[in-house]
Amino acid sequence: MNVITVVITFIGGTILSAQSSINGKLSKKIGALETALLTFITGTLFLSLWLIFFGRGNLLAIAQAPVWQLCAVFFGVGYLFLTILAGPKIGVSAANVAAIIGQISASFIIDQFGWFGGKLFS
Repeated sequence: MNVITVVITFIGGTILSAQSSINGKLSKKIGALETALLTFITGTLFLSLWLIFFGRGNLLAIAQAPVWQLCAVFFGVGYLFLTILAGPKIGVSAANVAAIIGQISASFIIDQFGWFGGKLFS
């Protein structure tokens, strides 16, 4: 196991918790949908710059991707929006624990049945 990858993932989880808390507070001032939009606009700008300088893939290949794979973007939008709504109501800890339990439960099912090309312990 690559220790650096685990450390970076841990840092990502830490940042995600901070984002949930901060976005929850921001949503009280500007609204939940507006907060989600601001997050995605900022992310789009950042990733666009990153892609320009470091991208090595083929963004135009998106036209050949199956529709079911493209639908996954809505899951990310939904997750962000739900954490913005849930964080202020049940707390960041409860929201993250519920999300993690959902992730683990879904990952076992996805791996067990090989959905989306997943494989158990691959």
